Amino acid sequence: MIKKIMMQMLVITLILTSAASISQAKTFKDVPDDSKLHEELMVLSDYGAITLTPDKPLRVNDAITRYEMAEFLVRTLQLEPDFSSIPTFLDVKADDKRMPVIAAISQAKIMNGYDGKFNPDVTVTRAQAVKLLAQVYGLTGEASQAYTDIPKNHPAYFAVQAFIANQIIIPAKNEKFKPNAMMTRGQFASYLARIMEPFIRITEPEQPVFESCAVDTGKKRYVVDVAVTNLWHNSNQARQVDYPSTKNPVEMQKWISSMSLSQKKWLVGKTDTQALYGDEVSLLETKGNWQRIAAKDQYVPYLKAGYPGWVPVSHVAATTKNYDDCAKAIITAKKTTLLDEETQKSFLDISYATILPIIDEDAKFFYVETPSDGIKLLKKSDAKSYQNYSDLPKPTADTIIKEAKRFLDLPYLWAGTSSWGYDCSGILYGVFRTHGIMIPRDSFYQATGGKAVAKKDLKPGDLVFFAYNGGKGKVYHVGLYLGNGKMLHAPHYASKVKIESMNQGTYKKNYSGARRYL
Repeated sequence: MIKKIMMQMLVITLILTSAASISQAKTFKDVPDDSKLHEELMVLSDYGAITLTPDKPLRVNDAITRYEMAEFLVRTLQLEPDFSSIPTFLDVKADDKRMPVIAAISQAKIMNGYDGKFNPDVTVTRAQAVKLLAQVYGLTGEASQAYTDIPKNHPAYFAVQAFIANQIIIPAKNEKFKPNAMMTRGQFASYLARIMEPFIRITEPEQPVFESCAVDTGKKRYVVDVAVTNLWHNSNQARQVDYPSTKNPVEMQKWISSMSLSQKKWLVGKTDTQALYGDEVSLLETKGNWQRIAAKDQYVPYLKAGYPGWVPVSHVAATTKNYDDCAKAIITAKKTTLLDEETQKSFLDISYATILPIIDEDAKFFYVETPSDGIKLLKKSDAKSYQNYSDLPKPTADTIIKEAKRFLDLPYLWAGTSSWGYDCSGILYGVFRTHGIMIPRDSFYQATGGKAVAKKDLKPGDLVFFAYNGGKGKVYHVGLYLGNGKMLHAPHYASKVKIESMNQGTYKKNYSGARRYL
């Protein structure tokens, strides 16, 4: 009898242990084990709607695509395609590996294409997704609560009301539903699980574990995906010695250190400017492995899109995320290293004046979004943060001068705008940019902005310019006035950032004027 009781207790213990291990099982790399979403994903796994991969991310904050949504539904509803009548879509071939899912969902008349296309990679708004889920699962009902941005005449009103009535979602006071925002993969999985299993539905408004300030608009933007990229005057112009600067990731120090003075001089007229990691650019044209882009924040009068030039295709990434609601981190260290979020090992060295969106922060780090590699850690001691660029306090002349002096003895680099090497206008562009003032990129355009200043009225912090033909021709050089006839500048390819008199030799002869941006 005792032996029988012992066996029963052993069985019960094994069952409880098994249940505990299941509840503690990891679902995805980016889903905390103690989160509500973790429980919901376990439910979806039981229904066969999703395959758990603990070593990979669910990509909870990524916008869900039409195909991904169809895949969830086909698995949950256990739909099987009829291969005797495969649908035809202009953008999905019959032998496409996604066709079984697309065929099943379209044959069930749940999701159809439009204009002859299925558009599998198109993202879905929150309103569109909720309307579809309510229709597919027959959700109905009226609720006393409502979201402030879903009035009765809104196309998604009845679907959202059904979601509230069935406790799939519950609005907090004055909360917005954000119908035009993209539905994320995490949100869709959560809603689907609650529809499938009533016991995990909610009874009060949720406090999200984390709501990213990034908004997926579904509209492509292009950003620089290397620490710094050279904008070449022509495509495919780089030499063998330039390879470290054209690959991804770039090795700027290796590139600059490997060049002789004659090889540095060759760059004059070949490269026009540089753009930093995360800078937004416009895509103008593509030619083989090269793309012509325009750096948005670098003003030129002849192109509204920004400063143009050719870069390797691998140096630019496309994103559909908008970071206007995110705070920004601007690098104040000469250089800093981004760290991997989990291992805190080095990921990428980036330059002074680089600007990245802040997704979160703790006592030591900013969690910044990178163009194509997710969130990385940035030491707070190497950057400053602001909600809007216009929030940066106006710098004093002393501040600008002290910042510029940090780069004394840095070797000159033609077209340089990074702390691996500056040209005469690049160092001023970088220092002013770091302090909330976007001046034009090139000296001859810098000489047309700000406020004109007579030589007798010069003050420290003014920009002083030099032009051909005894100061009457085209501006070719700029310096930062320090007072007492001295200027800080980056003279030429064989020199370094230095302090010199502006009232002797060629500089005295070619002085053409000054501008004040402070």
